[in-house]
Amino acid sequence: MAKHNDFGKIGEDFAVQYLTDKGYEILERNWRYIHKEIDIIAKDGEELVIVEVKARQSDDYGEPDLAVTKRKQRMLIDAANAYIFKQQLDISTRFDIVSIIFKDGEPVIEHIEDAFLPNF
Repeated sequence: MAKHNDFGKIGEDFAVQYLTDKGYEILERNWRYIHKEIDIIAKDGEELVIVEVKARQSDDYGEPDLAVTKRKQRMLIDAANAYIFKQQLDISTRFDIVSIIFKDGEPVIEHIEDAFLPNF
């Protein structure tokens, strides 16, 4: 069984491959702003996509996407705003979650587009 951090990287690798196969352009991985991190920053056509990846070895404790709490959403929004400001972008942006559960060693991927909105 992989360690937590190794398992997270494996999940992110699967997510990147999945998104690339769907035609997304990967701009950044593990982009940091202060103590906040965005797993994947991508472009889907003319839209910027901020992607949070949640991988689990089983769904015994619920679906992985449920771990993206309001607090985590605010952190992602703050980091996304910093990225957009730093890159001087004027682009439509959405927040997606890629949820991965490994069943019999194989990844089962669920991609939730527009998982949450940046207005509280």
